[in-house]
Amino acid sequence: MDTEVSVVGLGAMGAALAGAFLAAGHSTTVWNRTRDKALPLVARGAVEAASPGAAVGAAPLVVVCLSTYEAVREVLSPCAAGLAGRTLVNFTSGSPGHARDAADRARERNVHYLDAAVLMMPSGVGRPDSLQLYGGPRPAFDAHRGVLAALGDPVHLGDDPALPAVHDVALLGLLWSTLTGWLHGVALTGADGPGGGVSATAYTRVAGRWMRTVGRLMEEYARQIDAGAYPAGEFPLDQHLMLMGLLEHAGEERGVESGLPRVFLGLAGRAVEDGHGADGYAHLIEYVRGRAAR
Repeated sequence: MDTEVSVVGLGAMGAALAGAFLAAGHSTTVWNRTRDKALPLVARGAVEAASPGAAVGAAPLVVVCLSTYEAVREVLSPCAAGLAGRTLVNFTSGSPGHARDAADRARERNVHYLDAAVLMMPSGVGRPDSLQLYGGPRPAFDAHRGVLAALGDPVHLGDDPALPAVHDVALLGLLWSTLTGWLHGVALTGADGPGGGVSATAYTRVAGRWMRTVGRLMEEYARQIDAGAYPAGEFPLDQHLMLMGLLEHAGEERGVESGLPRVFLGLAGRAVEDGHGADGYAHLIEYVRGRAAR
């Protein structure tokens, strides 16, 4: 074992992972099917492996980032024996089923397997706030946490290797719904206000501060959902429904066509019609899950 970590697969994300290890001072071996992608990293001090097997044999920690789980299997199967006793961290995107299948194969070969997800674009890897999620045996994570911390903020979710994939797709949904809601707000404020409208930058400064309040609401609603009880407090659902109507009207007046107000009104309207107007917003989880009586 000549280096601390090996990186197999040097697409945009794999190269960013290897670059972050090098930037943090970790000796790093790299391999890619197309050699020219390894050369910039070699110029920065990485050791180029001649084959996947050589990369696997070079370090106790092997990080793989390829296009699909099938590609991972194709590349690593011929050198599976060399992985025994090492820790394999798989940053390839896939489903929870893919992660569990890969973990099962690794266990059969005495490989310590962690499935992982990067919640950052390649350019952000290595920043302290770059969040990475890991699932798999805690001892394997703890043994290599110091090296993985070069990528940003490593979070171990639990022993189930599927947990990063479960969180990844859910967080992407939150990303797109949040960004679309932000765009809706930009369109609303940009179409109205003194001098012909508010700039996106000015609106976003206010929205960023408001998101702290939204985060606190999410934490409170999460506790209610886990408890299965949805007290309204100061903001019952029927009040939410009234304000959603105002949001729809404002969009119609200004020609904003995101479709979001209709989604909000559909969910909250059903709940209020079913007699839950005095409950809190978190009660809508029953409708989102499809469990509410129809």
